[in-house]
Amino acid sequence: MPRIIVDVMPKPEILDPQGKAIAGALQRLGQTGFSAVRQGKRFELTVDGEVTEEILEQARHAATTLLSNPVIEDVTRVELVKDATIGVGE
Repeated sequence: MPRIIVDVMPKPEILDPQGKAIAGALQRLGQTGFSAVRQGKRFELTVDGEVTEEILEQARHAATTLLSNPVIEDVTRVELVKDATIGVGE
């Protein structure tokens, strides 16, 4: 089934305490190649049937009105993924 991926990240001017904590943990675990981490959110919207421009527009609308807080977050991606296997290394 096709899916629409929505990624949401904190705005650059917003502090990211979770990202800072992760960056510190990486350093403590010996993963020293990273200078900063920002943590966001990812949503996978599964679509029954064909993905039309109307469906994509609904996903964009949901991304900006429901899935993110526009005061502190930016929607960084709304993308159709036709492959059913989604994960690391896609």
